[in-house]
Amino acid sequence: MIPVTCFAGKRVAVFGLGMSGMTAARALQAGGAEPIIWDDNETSREAALRLGLSLADLTCQDWQNFAALVLAPGVPLTNPEPHWTVLRAREASVEVIGDTELFCRERRHLPSKAKTVAITGTNGKSTTTALTAHLLALAGRRVAIGGNIGTAILALDPLADDLTYVIEYSSFQIDLTPTLDANAACLLNITPDHLDRHGTLETYAAVKARIFARLGAGDTAVIGVDDPLSAATADSYSGPGSLQRISSLEPVTTGVHAVDASLIAVTAGQAQPPISLAGIGSLRGAHNWQNAAAAYALTRAMGLTRDEIAAGLRSFPGLAHRMEEVGRLGRVLFINDSKATNADAAGKALASFGNIYWIAGGLAKAGGLAGLEDYFPKIRKAYLIGDAASSFSGHLQGSVAHQISFTLERALGDAARDARASADAEPVVLLSPACASYDQFPSFTARGDAFRTLVAALRGVTMRRVEAA
Repeated sequence: MIPVTCFAGKRVAVFGLGMSGMTAARALQAGGAEPIIWDDNETSREAALRLGLSLADLTCQDWQNFAALVLAPGVPLTNPEPHWTVLRAREASVEVIGDTELFCRERRHLPSKAKTVAITGTNGKSTTTALTAHLLALAGRRVAIGGNIGTAILALDPLADDLTYVIEYSSFQIDLTPTLDANAACLLNITPDHLDRHGTLETYAAVKARIFARLGAGDTAVIGVDDPLSAATADSYSGPGSLQRISSLEPVTTGVHAVDASLIAVTAGQAQPPISLAGIGSLRGAHNWQNAAAAYALTRAMGLTRDEIAAGLRSFPGLAHRMEEVGRLGRVLFINDSKATNADAAGKALASFGNIYWIAGGLAKAGGLAGLEDYFPKIRKAYLIGDAASSFSGHLQGSVAHQISFTLERALGDAARDARASADAEPVVLLSPACASYDQFPSFTARGDAFRTLVAALRGVTMRRVEAA
């Protein structure tokens, strides 16, 4: 844990008692502050009590006595309307921040020479975060990885000058981190997502771009340029840090491109020898080539050599639930891409395989399957589950053979049967739902775990090792 000493002797309101909120409360307490914690949900309050944390109803507190409100990232800051705690804080002129802001302030308060790599984007940020940490660790660096990827930032090892923190940031976390000050920061891409929380796509893009706001002269901005909004962010970047453009579609003059599975770094028009990504199953597909290019640029900024990076790329095992090769049954390959909770993410998986027996559905997001039409010829049959089954059926009607399976168990069984009976050279049973999981599963992780369990129960299947998300 990272004790937060920069609020020592002060009262701090903490709202939202999920993983990040409870860790923030404990870190503030360990640093000498007095956290006043609350949650609207009784179950969350009971969990906090079981951990020995003290509760106090924030509706009954004098907000003039608070130095700050630490808000959980899942709690609305602005849209569809500010949470009541945010309104109370504003009335009392109390700043609203997140646990990631506590980390940034503590790093400056000590002060610490620990390095920070910050990574965001609509899709690919978890893979890029894990790959960047893997490359640094394999080269002998001491690394702590956390943030949106699964470990609360304040639960990481205490600040130390020899540590490099590799942190995944969601847009919600960036919104709550006004003094984010990484040594290297990355924006992979921007496509429509979380518009219910940000209001407009333009606002969402502006929040993402704030990851670069406090880069210094010796720092590095890594920006993907394969979508219009990210490209515009790169074009408008005017900070003192150096700019590295990243592409998986076309060469760049300064930065890293990874076209046709060949990764090439370019400095002032001078290209380095290529690194082949072909045959690395964990980095299959153009979207993963972009992730690899970003990780290359970030780790070079942290001082790694080209050869150290090349060796690390070859040994990267990938992440669970991100185009994870679960197992094989004869010719049939089973892929768990449960993390694909929107159409754009599912499109990355559909683009990476052929002869697809596609399991899709769940709790649909705005737009449904729109934008995936170019991949329909690759789909042999779709198996639709969850709340979105009927609407997805309407979208696929006349274009893709499909059935409404309702449950993941039935979809997996029917897809495996049909794939094995096909004449395809390598049929792929792909779980890439293009939906949130909350209609049938508590998380995309639980959905992916259920898929893996069902695959493992198939007679004759050979399962593959996975890394935790």
